[in-house]
Amino acid sequence: MKPSNNNHRLHTGELYLPDDPKLEQEQTDYMEKVYDYNQTRPNEKEKRQHLLKEMFTDIGPDCYIEPPFHSSFGGHHVHFGKHVYANFNLTLVDDTHIYVGDYTMMAPNVTLATAGHPIWPSLRQNYYQYNAPVHIGKNCWLGTGVIVLPGITIGDNVVVGAGSIVTKDLPDNVVAVGNPAHILRKIGEHDREYYFKNRQIDPELFED
Repeated sequence: MKPSNNNHRLHTGELYLPDDPKLEQEQTDYMEKVYDYNQTRPNEKEKRQHLLKEMFTDIGPDCYIEPPFHSSFGGHHVHFGKHVYANFNLTLVDDTHIYVGDYTMMAPNVTLATAGHPIWPSLRQNYYQYNAPVHIGKNCWLGTGVIVLPGITIGDNVVVGAGSIVTKDLPDNVVAVGNPAHILRKIGEHDREYYFKNRQIDPELFED
C-alpha cells in the first residue's frame, strides 16, 4: 500500500510522495516570498527584516541573511534564534524543521538539508522522499561551503571548517573538519589566546 501524501508525513520521517497538488501549491506560495527577498536592494534593510518575519516560523531579533537566499519551503519550517548571521547563498532544504541557535554564523554557500531519498532504485525512481530535522546549537560557526545532512545535531560553540560535510552528530565545544567531518580537537585555552595562527588576542577584548 502506497503511503498517502498527507502533509504530516513531512515531519514524521516516513516515506511519502511530495507531488501532492495542495502541498506543491503551498510550497510555491512560500517560495514567492523568497523571490521577493532576493529582489530587495541593499538599502532595503527594513523590508528584508519584515520579509524574514513573514517567511520563518521563528526568527529572533537582529538576524540577517545576505541575498541570494534559497529555501525549498521559503523558511516556513525554519527556527532561528537571535543574532543569527548567514552570508550569501545560504540554502535551507527545509522540507521539515531546521533549528539554529543564538549567535550562530554561516559563511557563504552553506547548506542545511533535511530531505533524503531511499537508496533502493525503484523507490527513488518513483520520487519517494523522507525528511529528518537539523539542529544547530548556539554560537556556532559554519565555514564556507559546509553541508549538514538530514537528521544531524550540532552542539553549542562548534566550529565546522570550510568545505566540510557533516554526516554525524557533533558535541559541544569542538572544531570539526573534513569530508566526512570529524572532530579535529576540542576548543580550549589556546583558542582564548590566539585567534589565527600566531596572532594573539588582546585580553581587553574579553568581557568576563
